[in-house]
Order: sequence, then structure tokens, then C-alpha cells
Amino acid sequence: MKYLNKTIASRLKEKKKELDKLRPLPVSAVKKLQENFSLEMTYNSNAIEGNNLTLKETFLVINEGITVKNKPLKDHLEAKDHYSAIEYLYDLVDKDKKHTISEKLIRSIHEIIVQETEKEQAGKYRNANVYIAGAKHTPLDAFEVPRLMSELIKWLGQNKKMNIVELAALFHHKLVHIHPFFDGNGRTARLIMNLLLLQAGYPLTIIFKNDQKKYYNVLAKADKKDFAPLINFIAQTIEKSFDIYLKTLSPKKNKNKLLSLSDLAKKTKYSAKYLNLLARQGKLEAYKDGRNWLSSKEALNSYVDNRERKK
Repeated sequence: MKYLNKTIASRLKEKKKELDKLRPLPVSAVKKLQENFSLEMTYNSNAIEGNNLTLKETFLVINEGITVKNKPLKDHLEAKDHYSAIEYLYDLVDKDKKHTISEKLIRSIHEIIVQETEKEQAGKYRNANVYIAGAKHTPLDAFEVPRLMSELIKWLGQNKKMNIVELAALFHHKLVHIHPFFDGNGRTARLIMNLLLLQAGYPLTIIFKNDQKKYYNVLAKADKKDFAPLINFIAQTIEKSFDIYLKTLSPKKNKNKLLSLSDLAKKTKYSAKYLNLLARQGKLEAYKDGRNWLSSKEALNSYVDNRERKK
């Protein structure tokens, strides 16, 4: 592991082991989890790209076929298409856990994501130059895209032994950096990243709209070859998914009471601000609920014990 924080890596490894011990997972419970995660990812991934539907509205559009008043038709179509793309990912994993990531597959997923909003461009590489509003990075000329995508697939094949979290996060960045399509690049990259993780036995991971600013910041750092912030950011989103799965599938093993950092600080010598820093850095096992971090006395004791051992 070149970039992944060792503390986070250790926690992910343990949680992956804990989830694997529960296999085969109960079908009904997993189906419900997948449905909830698919809805959350559809809402958040689209919202990052400017979709105005709320989480509840996204649910109504997907599950009830309801048209939300005063919301653009495009927003409705994006919700349905993204949800269909996630279902496609699960089908791929169910049918073939070692499905090869190829240019054809990436284009197929992109085609599903924009099938109702960008029909003429669905699954096709851009044929003109683009500029990303608000970003310092300008993608290379359109004629370079086929070569860059071919090189990306070769890179993936040459790095199969890399830690899966690092591999998935780096592939995600490389894809959005190339920006091979006119629209839907971020959504496509996040789905392909998840396909790599799903095939490795990880749950779907979600980048939340509330973390959009941080997400863009770590992507910008990756543009400058500083990859650690992006990889550790993705690792923390993966850990949150593990926590939800484990809490649901083995509730008796999750007895640690979660506290807000301000409440936790009252029971320790640390300030809430310092605990917040530790949580953001991944040094303290913590979970983000909306904009707030939650942790436990057990997690803090574990951090203190690890720090003492390193002295």
C-alpha cells in the first residue's frame, strides 16, 4: 500500500473479515440493503452533478413513477437511468465476479447513465474539446481520448495486485481526468469504481453530496499527483458502508454507543475540535451522519492505545 493510511487499512481489513464470516449473507436483508444503497447513491451521485431532486423525491420517481412538480424532466430521467445503471452493476457481479473492466463495459455503463438525457452521445467518446467549469484541470484534446482510454485499461491490467481500495480510487481519478464523454463522466467513474469494489466483496460505497467540496478538493490534489488525500477519502466512504452492513447483519456485535464528538470530548482530555481533526484524518474511527461526526469511547481508547504503542 503506497497511499492508504495504515490505520484505516487495518480497520477495513478487519471489517471485511467480519463481513466475510457472515457469508452466505441473508438474501432478504442484503436485498433491502442494496435497494437502500442504490437509492442513496443515485440521489447523491446525481446531486453532486447538479440534479435538484431531494432524496425523498428520488425515491418517488424511481419507485412510484411520480412526476415532481417544478422539477426538470431531465432530473427525473437522470434518477431512473442512474438507478438502472446500478442494477446493471449488481447483475454483472451476480453473473460473473471476475468481469473484465474494458472500454466496451465503460461505454455500456455510460450509455445507461445518459440513455434518456443525451441519447445521441450515449456510450460515445466525445469528438470535441471540453472545459470543466470551476476546475483548473482542462482535459486533453478529443483526438487523444481513444489512446488514453486504451492506456487506462492497460494500466488496470498491470496493477491487479494493487490494494483494491487504492486501485479503485486511482482508476476513478484517471477516468474523470481523461473526461472521455461530454456528460456523465463523474457518475460513470463512481460506478466503475464501485464495480471494482463489488467484485472484491465490498459493499457499494457512496460519496455524499454533503462531502462534495472535500471530494472536489481531493480530486484537484490528485490532478497534481498527490493521491493520498483522494484514496483515504474514498477509504472512509467504504468504511461507512461496511459499518452499515455490519450493524444491519450482525447487530449484536455492534454494542459500542455512538456519541457526537462534543459529547465524547466531555469524557476525555481532548477537545471536540481535535477529535474532529482525528476523524477527518481517519485516525479515529468515526462515522459521518450528515455533517456531524459520531464516534465511541471504545474507538477513542483504541486510538490512544495505538498512539502509546508507537511512542
